[in-house]
Amino acid sequence: MSLLPLFLSRLIAFIFVAIGAIPTWANAQNSITNLVTTEQVRAELMAYAPDGADPGKTVWVALQLTHQPHWHTYWKNSGDSGQPTQLTWKLPPGVIAGDLAWPTPRKLPTGSLVTYGFGDTVLLPVPLTITPEFKPSLLTPELEVKLQASWLVCKEECVPQDGEFVLRLPVKSSTALQGNVFQAAFAAQPQALKGSSSITLEGSQLKVSVNGLPTALHGKTLEFFPETPEVIEPGAPWSQAWNGATWTASVPMAIHRSASPTELPMVITSEVDGQLSGFATTAQISGSWPATPAPGEPAPASDGPSTFTVSSAAASGALPTSFWLALAGALLGGMILNLMPCVFPVLAIKVVSFTRHADDRRGHRVSGLAYSAGVVLSFLALGALMLALRSAGQQLGWGFQLQSPVVVAALAVLFTVIGLNLAGLFEIGQFVPSGLATLESKNPSVNAFLSGILAVVIASPCTAPFMGASLGLALSLPALQALAIFATLGVGMALPYLAASWSPALARLLPRPGAWMDSFRRAMAFPMFATVVWLVWVLGQQTGIDGASALLALLVGVAMVIWAFTLRGKSRLPIAAICIAAFASMTWATGKNIVTFSEPAGGVASSARWQAWAPGKVDELVAAGSPVFVDFTAAWCVTCQYNKRTALADSGVLADFDAKKTILLRADWTRRDPAITAALAQLGRNGVPVYVFYQAGKAPVVLSEILSVSEVRAAIAGL
Repeated sequence: MSLLPLFLSRLIAFIFVAIGAIPTWANAQNSITNLVTTEQVRAELMAYAPDGADPGKTVWVALQLTHQPHWHTYWKNSGDSGQPTQLTWKLPPGVIAGDLAWPTPRKLPTGSLVTYGFGDTVLLPVPLTITPEFKPSLLTPELEVKLQASWLVCKEECVPQDGEFVLRLPVKSSTALQGNVFQAAFAAQPQALKGSSSITLEGSQLKVSVNGLPTALHGKTLEFFPETPEVIEPGAPWSQAWNGATWTASVPMAIHRSASPTELPMVITSEVDGQLSGFATTAQISGSWPATPAPGEPAPASDGPSTFTVSSAAASGALPTSFWLALAGALLGGMILNLMPCVFPVLAIKVVSFTRHADDRRGHRVSGLAYSAGVVLSFLALGALMLALRSAGQQLGWGFQLQSPVVVAALAVLFTVIGLNLAGLFEIGQFVPSGLATLESKNPSVNAFLSGILAVVIASPCTAPFMGASLGLALSLPALQALAIFATLGVGMALPYLAASWSPALARLLPRPGAWMDSFRRAMAFPMFATVVWLVWVLGQQTGIDGASALLALLVGVAMVIWAFTLRGKSRLPIAAICIAAFASMTWATGKNIVTFSEPAGGVASSARWQAWAPGKVDELVAAGSPVFVDFTAAWCVTCQYNKRTALADSGVLADFDAKKTILLRADWTRRDPAITAALAQLGRNGVPVYVFYQAGKAPVVLSEILSVSEVRAAIAGL
């Protein structure tokens, strides 16, 4: 048992290597195409090569985005908010991608903010230069173009999306079926302006002067789009005028600039009779940029009509009260996390560890410190990963890793191995060198440290009381403050074990080591196997019955391989080789079912009482006068399942729902769903469970994570 945590790092590596051997290429061939469709956008990779794609030619490729009504994506400078569409190409040697030829943007006002982007249908073309180094295959002379694209699509809410695309173009033949689409896009791009343009800096204003615009535009109202972001205030009022053939404008500069350029590429646009035209120019900047204020300092006064203020807390550099409340909530939530069902399997390992050190006070304390270090560092690592992925445009929340079938399958394998070890099928010492066993005996704190890591891995799907608000606030704070909240969560979770390891009174209450420990250890195998049952069920929710069956077969194969290595004598190696070969064949044949989401991709099926949540559905129902209750849930959230079968299934609660004619919606977050992530973020949460009442004219009412019948009935009575 003592070698178990030390072996976990090698075991986890083995699991992911085994999962990596799954023939995902077959699934990839089906999922990577030239077309990706979401609820908001239809994205298609197109090509235009009228003269073929052999060396010396230029091939145009483009991502076409067709938006649903009222949805939009963003230009290269997105304005007050948003994110430009990103295109990453994977091309054969000798093929070089040029710059994206951005279309003419439009201004998209939202309240006092203004963004720059595109609605309806937009084509984002890129030229590919075919050099003599390009050597197509003689058997299949094709040019394979692969694209990884990501875009942010917004209406009232924003949804980050991405897709992988591939096109195979014949080298010697023309590809011009979509030529009219490309020709229309080329005609709609901003034209290079032949006249001169300049910008003079005066106070906090950019004085823009442009010559050479077409005569038909003289006297017309124009729009101004700088290509460099965070130089002007897009939503602030600005003025423009004509001085003969010269167009001038006075535009307020950004309060917190990201750059002080010496020249500014920009696009001037005009719309006449619904026809949008744009003209591109680069203005040389004269004058001196004012110094930008340091973070927390008030901005310089503007001579424009808009004024901006900074709160006294920010101006003084003091941390807001909400941050300290979030730290307190994180500490309490981390402590309560030890009582959540997710963590029960790890308690078995900790109890055995405590009894092992019952007569060794120093070893007990060292174990407590090492375990605490593993917990805190794991929380920091998981928090940093989530923040980094979100900053890269991913819509993720707490427990995001269990939205991946690969991670769920890997954990199921891990807990199967742990359970077999606890049950006595094998000892870790049989599979590790004697030198490693000696090293472990001299460094028992390594076991405790790895146990802390394992505890966080298992606990991460849960959200304890006080945790939800703290984690939701963390995502809106600077990185260092957010990481402080994650670290405090770890301190809270580790605190009970740390206190117990340093308390002589508690140490005296622990039972003395003896023969009973072997029976206790074997009994602790059953919580591990129960966790495996739960993980198989979670995978079944994601990948269907085929995925769950494939995982069960994989677990049988893992047990068979371990059993083979426990044999003795000359038959051990040949039997082990046969078992490994059988396991590899089984993984190759059925493994793809584990990582392939089942269809349809929807989460919660509508029933007579509960309906599936969808973006905008709450607003529609509330506008119609109905109170709405939303259960944000996930199959991998044990607390969610507990609440679903207790408080939310109580006959009195259901009767109260009916009496108030409350519409019940379930938002299933078992699989990654950016729309649900965005809805949680609007509530200040980034994990499940979350339970919310909506009613016209009132703010949403968010209930606690662990529901009681009395709490729900009281909330219903308040409708």
